[in-house]
Amino acid sequence: MLVVMRAIKDSILHRLKIAKGHLAKVIALVEQDAYCPEIIHQSQAVQAALSETDKIVLENHLKTCVADQIRQGKTNEVIDEVMKVLDKHHG
Repeated sequence: MLVVMRAIKDSILHRLKIAKGHLAKVIALVEQDAYCPEIIHQSQAVQAALSETDKIVLENHLKTCVADQIRQGKTNEVIDEVMKVLDKHHG
């Protein structure tokens, strides 16, 4: 469940829309047989926008859901959950 304040949600959606725009550009460049570095540049922009989105979502999760679960005594469970997400991202 995504528990967010309106401003955070707006920021997440803004970054996702930026990523969507860059991805559309990547697709168009591939379809047009564009110069490879141009494609890579746009692909990196997609990845950067998604990475920033992940940071915002994770920070929000830590400040809300994780904090609540720690207060409820579920520290190990919630830490394991976050670590699994990070392992998937970096693994």
